[in-house]
Amino acid sequence: MKRRKLKFLNGQLPRHFPHALHSEASAVHVSPLLIKAAASEVEEVYRQVQTAPCGLTETEAVRRRQEYGPNAVVMEARYRRSVLLLKAFLNPLVVLLLILAVVSFLTGDDRAAAVMIVMVLLGVALRFVQEARADAAAAKLKAMIRVTATVERDGQAREVQLADLVPGDVVHLSAGDMIPADLRLVSCKDLHIIQASLTGESFPVEKAHAAEESASQSPLELKNLCFLGTSVETGTGQGVAVCTGRRTYLGSLASTIVQQQPPTSFDRGVSQFTWLMIRFIMVMVPLVFLINGLTKHDWEEAFFFAMAVAVGLTPEMLPMIVTVCLSRGAMAMSAQQVIVKRLSSIQNLGAMDVLCTDKTGTLTMDRIILERHCDVVFRESDEVLALAYLNSHFQTGLKNVMDRAILDYQHLHEQLNVPQCEKVDEIPFDFSRRVMSVVVRLPDGTHRLICKGAPEEVHRRSGGFELDGARYSMEQVVIDDLREEYLGLSADGFRVLALACKDVPLKTAYTKEDECDLTLKGYVAFLDPPKDSARPALRALHEHGVAVKVLTGDNEVVSRKICQEVGIDIEQVLLGNQVEKMSDAELAEAADQMVLFARMSPVHKQRTIKALQSKGHVVGFLGDGINDAPALRAADVGISVDTAVDIAKESADAILLEKSLMVLDAGVREGRKVFVNILKYIRMGASSNFGNMFSVLGASIFLPFVPMAPIQILTNNLLYDFSQLPIPTDAVDLEQVARPRPWSMGQIAKFILLIGPCSSVFDYTTYLMMLYVFGCWDTAQAPLFQTGWFVESLLTQTLIIHVIRTNRIPFLQSRASWPLVLTTVLVMLIGVWLPFSYLGPALGFTHLPPLYWPLLAATLVGYVLLTQAVKAWLLRRAWL
Repeated sequence: MKRRKLKFLNGQLPRHFPHALHSEASAVHVSPLLIKAAASEVEEVYRQVQTAPCGLTETEAVRRRQEYGPNAVVMEARYRRSVLLLKAFLNPLVVLLLILAVVSFLTGDDRAAAVMIVMVLLGVALRFVQEARADAAAAKLKAMIRVTATVERDGQAREVQLADLVPGDVVHLSAGDMIPADLRLVSCKDLHIIQASLTGESFPVEKAHAAEESASQSPLELKNLCFLGTSVETGTGQGVAVCTGRRTYLGSLASTIVQQQPPTSFDRGVSQFTWLMIRFIMVMVPLVFLINGLTKHDWEEAFFFAMAVAVGLTPEMLPMIVTVCLSRGAMAMSAQQVIVKRLSSIQNLGAMDVLCTDKTGTLTMDRIILERHCDVVFRESDEVLALAYLNSHFQTGLKNVMDRAILDYQHLHEQLNVPQCEKVDEIPFDFSRRVMSVVVRLPDGTHRLICKGAPEEVHRRSGGFELDGARYSMEQVVIDDLREEYLGLSADGFRVLALACKDVPLKTAYTKEDECDLTLKGYVAFLDPPKDSARPALRALHEHGVAVKVLTGDNEVVSRKICQEVGIDIEQVLLGNQVEKMSDAELAEAADQMVLFARMSPVHKQRTIKALQSKGHVVGFLGDGINDAPALRAADVGISVDTAVDIAKESADAILLEKSLMVLDAGVREGRKVFVNILKYIRMGASSNFGNMFSVLGASIFLPFVPMAPIQILTNNLLYDFSQLPIPTDAVDLEQVARPRPWSMGQIAKFILLIGPCSSVFDYTTYLMMLYVFGCWDTAQAPLFQTGWFVESLLTQTLIIHVIRTNRIPFLQSRASWPLVLTTVLVMLIGVWLPFSYLGPALGFTHLPPLYWPLLAATLVGYVLLTQAVKAWLLRRAWL
């Protein structure tokens, strides 16, 4: 099959579409034009959609593109700038700040309102700019991969992007293709369509092009219709696009599909943290207001102070930090040859602890060489090679690497007089039979059925075997001997296919029931050597905490041999027929222990993925074939390659530009870096805010004035947020990406509860210093107290970023990125400068005495040492 380029089509079938379909069945409808076309003859269909067998002209296609719009079900890839700006505002944290600003303005605190508005504008502007950049970057990445369809334009077959398909286009279909629109078939041969995403029916449906009476049938049961979102398993065909985009059957569910995209664990984690902080605010703010009002007897000041505390507790930079981290991560991963389709799936890639992969092209070189063509006793046989060539040449299904290796024997084309041969019929391959057959009329008029497939399946269908021109009966003892012979080849790493044939009487159509009483002719053996990079890649994944399990449709002997050659220790093999007999609980136990799964059907792979997930694993699946689509959808993160069939690429969350486990390992590490940097902000913000709660509550109880003026709290928060902006650029220690990084609110809670109070300890020492060293008990000295705590609070919060960002000893064993160092130094200098600046009086600051500075230095050193000690204790307890 031709290699396809692919593109992220906005209207492509979503990963969890079946849930949307079954929950909103009443919302779907089929266009009356499509129903009318199903009941019409082919010539009438062409007239109805105003096209011809040679397709549309390019000029007409452009006109229809303008008339009907893009062939997209859901336009979700790019946002208008106005929408991005609205999204930046529609955030619970931004809305909270705006409410607080309005309240402050209405109650006369214009300065506080102004500072809050500045914070909102800065936060929204930064998020808008970063969202726009991320959107542009995502579009740039997605342009690297495109799904195209083969259509007739100006009488010639050409590839066009799916978005450019229009009603009236004549579409060519072959195995592995996605159906690009709602089509009325005009011709087909052995065309089988997988409609599971629409109907839930797991078996492929055979299609035909004859007109059908549609009145008594469901549209999905009409054999001459194909629907957007389904895919071709086997066979070929041509269809006329009747409906595109939102006019398709799938398009009628567009709004439901968008709503049904489920959040990842990362999405849920960020949301949980956001609402956790909002709950803190809802508890803390009324409490601070009441305590200050009752103890200071100034309810107006208590109100403004409580409002400022609410702003100080708000992690308003979280949406922007997350967006920047994800977009930078996506760009970094693209440099590692990994294109991410859904940004939030980056965290799932980093959290993945089990990778299930196929064998061919991942562990092996995917360059199949036909090494042997032999009879049943493994003597070289040109007749067997000739049968294999005819079978591969005339089959219309998806030609795999073994077919291509056979067809490399070009000299046989003339030698066998192939132009004088004629294909009569085909019995396509399917994953339950694991054989395929063609019926060929030979030049002498004989009709010969040639069957090729898995040896054990061909043996079952054979009534005898041929040796030295004589036919012998297939008795059980012979079958056992034959099996032992080909297993010997398999044990040496060869992939073996058996060839059998029989002459058949002429009839109009042949079925799988005709694959009986065959004569076994021999075998073709292929070699697909292991990749040189497979062993180090597997070692790297293991070192990074990712267990690799091999799920293959190949036989266990070849698979075991390849696994051993790349360093995978195999004790037992779980076969597909064993999986079939297991309950879900039994499979979960077995899958957790097994490494190699052989003879696996698509359903077996899907069940195995779900079984591993039930054991608490975050499972990735790497696949590129038609049979991999169910497993790709079931996995936490589906991974495919740009040379995969359309249905596999559509089902995946990430696309590898090179089918290599080493590339995937690099992508996993990038995914973990993204999550670590997001986690840094969450830990910093949460622990700092939690510590400030204790400090504010304590000070509110025993101080005769508020510990910091509202405008000072807002300024402190603004500067602290600014210091954290470069976190997405920060370096990440190797050990932080050495293991999977699942989201754990439990770990975050422990960090908050133990690191947060560290800041309170030194806030209270600062209180004592300002009260007893500098005599700030008097209300007249409130500005001095507030200035002293402002500077200490800002400098400790900013400096401690460098302790929290790493599990190592900060500054010595791990250094932050230069942008983060720069903003840290800048904010700390601003904090020192403000009390002496012309802005100081406006903000309620006063000059600090000389003795304050050495005491502050001691406070900073003590804070860093205490936080580092608590962090080291958390690490020893494995709570980080």
